[in-house]
Amino acid sequence: MRPTRISTLVVTAVVCAVIGWVLLRAVYTNLPPLPWTPVPAVLLAAVAEFWTGRELRARLAGKRAGKRVAPEYVTRMVALAKASAVAGAVIAGVTAGFDIYLAGMLTASTPRNDARTAVITFISAVILTCAALYLENSCRLPEDQDETARSSTG
Repeated sequence: MRPTRISTLVVTAVVCAVIGWVLLRAVYTNLPPLPWTPVPAVLLAAVAEFWTGRELRARLAGKRAGKRVAPEYVTRMVALAKASAVAGAVIAGVTAGFDIYLAGMLTASTPRNDARTAVITFISAVILTCAALYLENSCRLPEDQDETARSSTG
């Protein structure tokens, strides 16, 4: 499995921003106010992924006592990190589309509140994406163990 490329996440966010902006042009007046409730959920997921990445990195490096890390667990964490990075990019893109669309309407109360919520959600989505990339990076074996494994097999 290859590491997640930042460029892929940026393209995903930009495409979602454009799609979100186009959809909002057609339906914004019929939508209820943007909820703030996704923000704590996204931030909680980011904290959990960062914490898991920190613990996993320490255990793979042999700095934490405990049971050996199962390869299946590491594989699951990589899959979680990749999915979370893409989800964060999608959320960031959609909320960026909201902010771009609402930029010209900030004098009205509801669009101003929606724009504020979208900015906070965008920031939390970027934090989630960074935490997911950290978790993915933490799943790699340290260089010295990787080289030792190669030299003992070859």
